[in-house]
Amino acid sequence: MKAIMFAGQGSQYKGMGKDLFKIYPMETKQASDILGYDLEELCVNDPQKLLGKTQFTQPALYVVNAFSYYKQQNQYNKPDYLIGHSLGEYNALLVAGAFDFATGLKLVQKRGSLMAAASGGGMAAVIGLDVDTLSQKLADNGFTGIDIANFNTPSQTVIAGQEEMINKVVKNFDNQGIKIIPLFVSAPFHSRYMKPAAEKFSSFLNEFNFSPLQIPVISNVTARPYSDDQIAALLSNQIESSVQWTDTVRLLMTKGVTDYEEIGGVILTKMVNEIKQKCSPIIIEEEKSVLAEEINIKHTIKSNDLSTRLGSKTFRDDYGIKYAYVSGAMYRGISSKELVVRMAKAKLLGFLGTGGMSLEKVEEDINYIQEKLRNEEAYGMNLLHNPMDMKAEMKFVELYIKKGIRKVEAAAFMQITPALVYYHLKGLRKNVDGSIMSDHKIIAKISRPEVAEAFMRPAPERIVNKLLDEGLVTIEQAELAKRIPISYDICVEADSAGHTDSGVAMVLLPSIQQLRMQIKNEYNYNKSINVGLAGGIGTPQAVACAFMMGADFVLTGSINQCTVDAGTSDLVKDLLQDINVQDTDYAPAGDMFELGAKIQVLKKGVLFPARANKLYTLYNQYNSLEEIPPKIVEGLEKNYFKKSIDTIWEETKNHLRNKGEISTIAEAEKNSKVKMALIFRRYFGYSTRLAFDGNESDKVNFQIHTGPSLGAFNQWVKGTSLENWRNRYADQIGIKMMDEAAFLIHEMLLKVSN
Repeated sequence: MKAIMFAGQGSQYKGMGKDLFKIYPMETKQASDILGYDLEELCVNDPQKLLGKTQFTQPALYVVNAFSYYKQQNQYNKPDYLIGHSLGEYNALLVAGAFDFATGLKLVQKRGSLMAAASGGGMAAVIGLDVDTLSQKLADNGFTGIDIANFNTPSQTVIAGQEEMINKVVKNFDNQGIKIIPLFVSAPFHSRYMKPAAEKFSSFLNEFNFSPLQIPVISNVTARPYSDDQIAALLSNQIESSVQWTDTVRLLMTKGVTDYEEIGGVILTKMVNEIKQKCSPIIIEEEKSVLAEEINIKHTIKSNDLSTRLGSKTFRDDYGIKYAYVSGAMYRGISSKELVVRMAKAKLLGFLGTGGMSLEKVEEDINYIQEKLRNEEAYGMNLLHNPMDMKAEMKFVELYIKKGIRKVEAAAFMQITPALVYYHLKGLRKNVDGSIMSDHKIIAKISRPEVAEAFMRPAPERIVNKLLDEGLVTIEQAELAKRIPISYDICVEADSAGHTDSGVAMVLLPSIQQLRMQIKNEYNYNKSINVGLAGGIGTPQAVACAFMMGADFVLTGSINQCTVDAGTSDLVKDLLQDINVQDTDYAPAGDMFELGAKIQVLKKGVLFPARANKLYTLYNQYNSLEEIPPKIVEGLEKNYFKKSIDTIWEETKNHLRNKGEISTIAEAEKNSKVKMALIFRRYFGYSTRLAFDGNESDKVNFQIHTGPSLGAFNQWVKGTSLENWRNRYADQIGIKMMDEAAFLIHEMLLKVSN
């Protein structure tokens, strides 16, 4: 089997096409008329030194590639496949019949001008490093603004980014003896920084219709064959996506291609030879849709951007975001300040994971976020219910009010608390027209109908009156609170990480939606309550299902903790990157140990869930540590705590003294059951610290909150650049998930209509 391939930008040279323009005078004139300049003069003589400029290079190469093929096509039998590197893909599509010569030139001319208009960036070729090693070195040195633009061969990769950052990478790699060659380009092509150009090109492509392909063309974006309805979407996405050249050739190896014919050069031939020598064919399941295998497609459905219209418009408008997509808070800053900023700048909503963090650290992170976000971007803070310390809950609310935090994610609440009501009321005011304005927005994460109902109803009168008596709220705020719910935004949390009631989305979501209707009819609110869905959302299919079920927004968690900006150790991310859907388990929650609350955690590669469950069994089985058989206690000291029980108790008392909880110590000294619970709870804190620190020597005790959605995500991105967590960013994942879900919904509706 045979493939014909076309090179892209970088293969141009003065004098190219010299003998071809005379063979195709009509096409040469047509090209010059379309472009508005003498193309032959540019290619052959380049008197004004313009051939190396992107807006001139791309049309010139397209024409010369086309003429080269036309001249040689009589020598070929019909090829089995067509491929092109970046710009060369347009010639592959031309030969395949997607468009005629003139149309292709118009597309390339626009593409070249848009890409030339981008500036402030650079590119560099890295020689001799495999992709995983390169990604690790970029991550280790903090070069998070660098994208991999071209996966050319196993030993040749092109990176792209802002010019200053590229220069730093070049200097850093030079010092390490790594071969890196800066490229003479004006912008970081095939990277996130080309998104504006890609969006403009997408609008331009809406003016064209494309013909069915007569020969399969492998896409740079997906390393899979185009389908006829993907041409516009893939061409616009190609500008900002990595060129998957290595996987393109690996796919053709799988298909049985042995003959590779390059038009007009040898650059690609050399790459192909290296790939064939060093790589194995891609193993694929033919029956799978291309769309389900590769997440790098940004589907454009003509002029309708469906991904930005999914969910509730009211929700998007209230929170000032482009997509009805939220990254939820994760304990102890796993959903970090950096992650929150990235989400906000992408017009998505992210919440800082404040649970388990000190007030001082939270305030420090708020300052960082507010310094980075100065244009009314959307962001919020987590408010985690603390039934064991209600005063601490109130202190967090006081901090949020002081710092002007207008969005809060309320999590793990079993009842409405004074702190919640205080935050809610302090944001209430009356508009000029008499309507109620709520400046403080609460997304209530719930997994039980009775808790959802409490959030959907107005604040409890007894709590409002108490706050009023204490002078914390005004009479007007107390009156306004009677007319609106505590939260207009309820997030149904199904099979999630961390605290969970193991809810099933298809059961729980409809129940809460029905409850919403009842509450709305009872109170006749002048605004709808939004009901979103969280838990188990790790693929576009899950996102699509949520919106098809009527969810007003979606919230993700687990998939975001295995990203570059997530605030946990690299070792944890390495473990999470490889899990599948069956690799989680349930364990007692350390913060609610005595209550028997459950969390969902990683099971694969660690012993934490088994050990945590054993502690809870011992707690229920015995009334004191003294009742537990000595051999079992010895095992706890050796394998769990790495210290004696007496030492653990002394550390626990010191910790409680520092928190001012002297009464808790006194109670424990009197009540052996309380003392046992406090000591056992130390294991949960210890196991969490081990994971955050990435302590490899005691990896088996890592406590890592995660749900099966991450396993589903890992399977979805397998074989793509996102298989490695070092290429994952929460904002990019969110947009890709929404775009892909929009396409799936669009396709499903088309099937239904047919």
